[in-house]
Amino acid sequence: MRLQRALAAYENVNVMRLLPKTIKRALSSSVKAVKSAPRETFVERVSAGPGLKEFLNVKAVSKFKTAAQEEEIIPYLPLDSYNGKGRRVFFEVYGCQMNTNDTEVVLSILTANGYVKCDDIKQADVIMIVTCAVREGAETKIWNRLNHLKAMKEKRSSKKGPLQITVLGCMAERLKQRLLEKEKCVDVVAGPDSYKDLPRLLAISRHYQQSAINVLLSLDETYADVMPVRLNSESPTAFVSIMRGCDNMCTYCIVPFTRGRERSRDLESIKQEVIALRENGIKEVTLLGQNVNSYRDTSKETATAENVSTVPGFKTVYKPKIGGLPFSTLLQEVAKAVPDVRIRFTSPHPKDFSEDVLRVIRDYPNVCKNLHLPAQSGSNTVLERMRRGYTREAYLELVDTIRLYLPNVGLSSDFICGFCGETDHEFQDTVTLIEQVQYNVAFLFAYSMREKTTAYRKYKDDVPQEVKSQRLQRMVKAFRDGATELHRQYEGRKELILIEGKSKRSDDFVFGRNDANIKVIVPFQTLPKGKNGTTSSKRHIELGDFVVAKILESNSQVLKGEPLYLSSIEDFYSNV
Repeated sequence: MRLQRALAAYENVNVMRLLPKTIKRALSSSVKAVKSAPRETFVERVSAGPGLKEFLNVKAVSKFKTAAQEEEIIPYLPLDSYNGKGRRVFFEVYGCQMNTNDTEVVLSILTANGYVKCDDIKQADVIMIVTCAVREGAETKIWNRLNHLKAMKEKRSSKKGPLQITVLGCMAERLKQRLLEKEKCVDVVAGPDSYKDLPRLLAISRHYQQSAINVLLSLDETYADVMPVRLNSESPTAFVSIMRGCDNMCTYCIVPFTRGRERSRDLESIKQEVIALRENGIKEVTLLGQNVNSYRDTSKETATAENVSTVPGFKTVYKPKIGGLPFSTLLQEVAKAVPDVRIRFTSPHPKDFSEDVLRVIRDYPNVCKNLHLPAQSGSNTVLERMRRGYTREAYLELVDTIRLYLPNVGLSSDFICGFCGETDHEFQDTVTLIEQVQYNVAFLFAYSMREKTTAYRKYKDDVPQEVKSQRLQRMVKAFRDGATELHRQYEGRKELILIEGKSKRSDDFVFGRNDANIKVIVPFQTLPKGKNGTTSSKRHIELGDFVVAKILESNSQVLKGEPLYLSSIEDFYSNV
């Protein structure tokens, strides 16, 4: 700017006459240097300045501010200000396994931008709440938590600098306006598809003392290029997200509106992540997705691309997906890549359990023989109102097919009682379905209405709360009776369990899970290595060990057993 003024003065003859000779000579040399320097092109000037994204997702300036105040607030920051420079981040995670995996993605992004994970909330500079919006109870818990954090923020010493509170995930997308208006303590709101934007959002909030928000849903973001940083580096288990979003549009469900449309990661990136986890000591991987078994890699053309229809008796609200590699191919490729690592997956939809998937589970010992088979209701009329795409009869036929392929399969399920208009007769159909199928694990809930869902627009939440509570207790009893009977069949059998930690009740016991994903508790002691191991090979049980245990006791929740020896997936199943 000074050189431009100098050039203007040099070219103004009247001004030059009034200047002393020494100043004239200095001005002349400066102008010659400016004229001889290469001129910056328009493209170069634009490239060096802020881009469009620097001006998006910033809270609008109040119309009551003065012109001078408005001029000071410019929604642009140089890229180096995105760096956290050692600011400490504390995470609170609510909800499903997908939220845990999302948190690990966020931690990876923030770590790469100079932030540091903190395990003590009192030492944190940034508190990140990863939220769930599936049920009202989860949201109520988070609203209460925000009130507590608001008081913490107000009491924070100015010497420590500002405490930033960030709300991430499904609740952030669903209630973005309420979070900013009702809870004045929230600095950043980020939806499930905008985690890569967090360093910028945090920088804007920190530098301009105003809220920053990005809840845009994406049609292609899968975070396949982000290697998650595990929250618990000591755990022998890990989650790998293979797809995001959901296209099913069940009338009660908020997920399609908070996480968007289905999109899948490419198969190779998933396989490489699983291999990297194995190399870092992981013994069990759970593949994650909102509708995990509808996975389809369409990233490139392939000669083996195929069209996969739904299970007979099931239908969808969307057109069948065409081309690409299906879930059965992914499951097989991952199982072959890491034969010494257990593979699980959740959460599937019954319509996508093709026989190809069942054959892969049957043929590969490291693919666990437990399936999550969410039914939601046992009544055909309720299933139709829920838009589940199947009948009770089709569901039971699928259960028979699964048990034909996998005789000792462990089944789990989801059930909702008290859905809009549910009568006593319709609810009784749910109870009889639970009794007939018998599940090892069940997630049982009373219905809570969610805004934006089809049920919110079309139906009335007309089942009284006390009726919902009574029905929930009846479902719990039906499940526990069936699980108790199922688990009794394990007594006397030898099961391979993966040790995950110490028992909550006593340090003298450890727990793991068997192939069917049932918790097994055994004494903490020394064991030989292998079925025919010698006394000299004995050592204490360690986290991540595969242990063969003989089951002695059971109930609806856990199995209790006697540990026999240390083993591996290959050795155990080769001797069965």
